[in-house]
Amino acid sequence: MSELLRIAFFPDSYLEVNGAAMTCKRLVDYAKRNDRPFLVVHAAPKSEAWKDGSVDYLALKRSPISFSLDEELAYDPLFQRHTNKVLRALLEFRPDIIHITGLNDVGIMGSYLAWKLQIPLLGSWHTNVHEFAAQRLRRMLRFLPDKMVNGISNFAERKILDGTVLYYKMPKVVLAPNQELVELLGQGTHRVSRLMGRGVDTEMFSPSKRTVDDEIIRLGFVGRLRAEKNVRLLVELEHALIKAGKKGFKFLIVGEGNEREYLEKNLKNAEFTGFLSGEKLSEAYANMDIFVFPSETDAFGNVAQEAAASGVVPIVSDKGGPKYLVTHGETGFIAAGFDDFLKYTIELMEDKDKLEAMRIRARDGALSSSWDTIFAGVFDAYEETIRVAEMRKRINEEKAGER
Repeated sequence: MSELLRIAFFPDSYLEVNGAAMTCKRLVDYAKRNDRPFLVVHAAPKSEAWKDGSVDYLALKRSPISFSLDEELAYDPLFQRHTNKVLRALLEFRPDIIHITGLNDVGIMGSYLAWKLQIPLLGSWHTNVHEFAAQRLRRMLRFLPDKMVNGISNFAERKILDGTVLYYKMPKVVLAPNQELVELLGQGTHRVSRLMGRGVDTEMFSPSKRTVDDEIIRLGFVGRLRAEKNVRLLVELEHALIKAGKKGFKFLIVGEGNEREYLEKNLKNAEFTGFLSGEKLSEAYANMDIFVFPSETDAFGNVAQEAAASGVVPIVSDKGGPKYLVTHGETGFIAAGFDDFLKYTIELMEDKDKLEAMRIRARDGALSSSWDTIFAGVFDAYEETIRVAEMRKRINEEKAGER
């Protein structure tokens, strides 16, 4: 297309501290660096509007009756009070496409205004909300028999997934972070479904940032310390390693969350850094040797990729998106359950040559992941959205003419 497409972006997570928000901010940075017209509409502590280069920002304050979906994510039942303000911004900006990223107050507004103004809609999937909710429900129902808990949580997971897929029928094109979700959304929505992977900053995350030089094996974890991240497996892992007679290791835990108290109480040999960013985060990654990431609900798993870029061997679950980042036995390990997490951890602790070889391969694999390549693909998807919208418009006009 000769003219640059004008994109109105409605991210469900932007100022929060999570992988989805990081990806959204990087997309906006890419647009600004490449002088692409972008309007970003997001929730914030206060309402304000400003412009930075080619990017216009519209921050909208949530009301006092907003309720928390998580420590960092909220939903405002009254968010639609901003509709007229956003409508005016859209009419002034004149977007070719509206891009939503999830089913929350911001995304619902973006979807509604796309329908009202007849602007083609693209949706990208960033969070496995169905698995996230099911994990939370299991923790809430722990007082019930296991069979009943599993039945209720599995039913809820299926229904939430059905509802989310239904929501993603609204866009003309949908983007997903792994091939499993690409196929699920394609089949469930009957829309064009494309892969939107994730890049990694291989200068920020690098083995060169390592600051420790000792014989201790550091087992690392980076992320929110929440139930849905399955972090209590780390306690089980430590107990099993001690029982197996393993010594000379410690856990390096980066992140905050309501499971921190449990972990601090039950991990015998662990360092907790709290939330880190910038150079401190880079150093923490590089100081790890093995990255233990037991989450079963991540749609992608940015942290596993950042660990690999830092020359740290990731061990990830066979459930969720991180497994697509690992070549099993080469750049990391994919664990089918706790026994595998234990087996692969011991294997790497006992074979230093294998650990070192896999560290190098993990880093080499991460070097091929460029954010610019990823986001160039997103802009290709924007153009495809326009083509699909125009094709459907022609089909509808032809059908109307036949009546």
